[in-house]
Amino acid sequence: MVAVHFFENKTLLLSQLRQNVPATGEELKIKGKKAKVLLVTDVDDANVHIQVAVEKIVKKNPVDEAKKKRR
Repeated sequence: MVAVHFFENKTLLLSQLRQNVPATGEELKIKGKKAKVLLVTDVDDANVHIQVAVEKIVKKNPVDEAKKKRR
């Protein structure tokens, strides 16, 4: 078992105790968001740091209440 720490830039996203370590370029889902592994760094026998790039979610603009047609 290895403690895997997922980072985006310098922000810790998730820490997990896992049996296998993701490889570079692998697609993951972290907290419901798609992420891609950029870099895998072994700290010691029990810890691994993984740099990921999280896909940005584009939100659609909601229609304003004033712009809605009133009936």
